[in-house]
Amino acid sequence: MAKNGKHSKSEIAAKLAQAVKLATQRKLQSEIAQTLGVSVMSLHRWRKMSPAAQARANGPGRLEPATHARVAELQLENLRLRRLVADLLLEKAEFEEAFQGKKAGSRQN
Repeated sequence: MAKNGKHSKSEIAAKLAQAVKLATQRKLQSEIAQTLGVSVMSLHRWRKMSPAAQARANGPGRLEPATHARVAELQLENLRLRRLVADLLLEKAEFEEAFQGKKAGSRQN
C-alpha cells in the first residue's frame, strides 16, 4: 500500500480481480471488502471507475447486436412478469375482500 492510504492503479486492479473471484464464490460485499482490507465504499468506487464500468457507461451504442437482442428479450420478459405480478396482486386483493365479507357476515349471525 502506498503512503497516505492510497492504492496504486496496479494494486486496485489486482484487488478488483480478487474481488471478482470472491464474488463468484458468492461472498458478501462486506466480506470481500474485509478480505481485501478496504472499505465497502472504496470497493464500490473502484468498480465504478474501472474500465469495464466505464465501457458500460458509454451507453448501449457500444453493445454487440446479439447483446441488444438479449436486452430487448429481457425487457419484454420483465414487462410480462410485471403484468403477471400485478394481475396476481389484484386477484389476491379480491380474494381478501371476499374473505373479509364472508367473515363479517358470519359474525352478524
